[in-house]
Amino acid sequence: MHSDDRRAVTSTKIVVAGGFGVGKTTFVGSVSEIMPLRTEALVTNESEGVDEVAAHTPGKTSTTVAMDFGRITLAPDLVLYLFGTPGQKRFWFMWDDLCVGAIGAIVVVDTERLDEAFSPLDYFEAKGIPFIVAVNQFEGTHRYDLDEVRGALALPDSVPMIHLDARHRESVKQALVRVTEYALERMTSSVAVPAS
Repeated sequence: MHSDDRRAVTSTKIVVAGGFGVGKTTFVGSVSEIMPLRTEALVTNESEGVDEVAAHTPGKTSTTVAMDFGRITLAPDLVLYLFGTPGQKRFWFMWDDLCVGAIGAIVVVDTERLDEAFSPLDYFEAKGIPFIVAVNQFEGTHRYDLDEVRGALALPDSVPMIHLDARHRESVKQALVRVTEYALERMTSSVAVPAS
């Protein structure tokens, strides 16, 4: 009798969220093994007075208006589907649909604009979706200690935090491994049966 060593492939969904221009599209694109689906539109003068984008990200010429989508195989039996949320507040109504079925989320933050991280953090906390915080490292910005960022965001010690360079595949993979581990830890602890 010949044994079959192949395991069933498990697929799961991770949401990548954060404010405008923090690196979500770059994150998905740097790690996806398929051509990422991007729903980007040009940033034009029409958004003046509606979006406050030019002051914080003067070189950014496009914005995600629905989602970014990518896929990565983390192990022979584990495939992650990545959904990047739009960062501008006027598109946040799509977040509920993008988060359906997600096991976890990565909130990408820019230390130059920490105030934009509070709404995404509150969102995932209210939804009960396990999340980690990934502090994106931009060229020419000061690298803060994670404890300093944790204090500024008033995050409990239980929320994992990591440094991230969204441009580099290995850095992004480590973020995905960490959020997957954290989601599994949370699932395991919620179904643990107390000893009798």
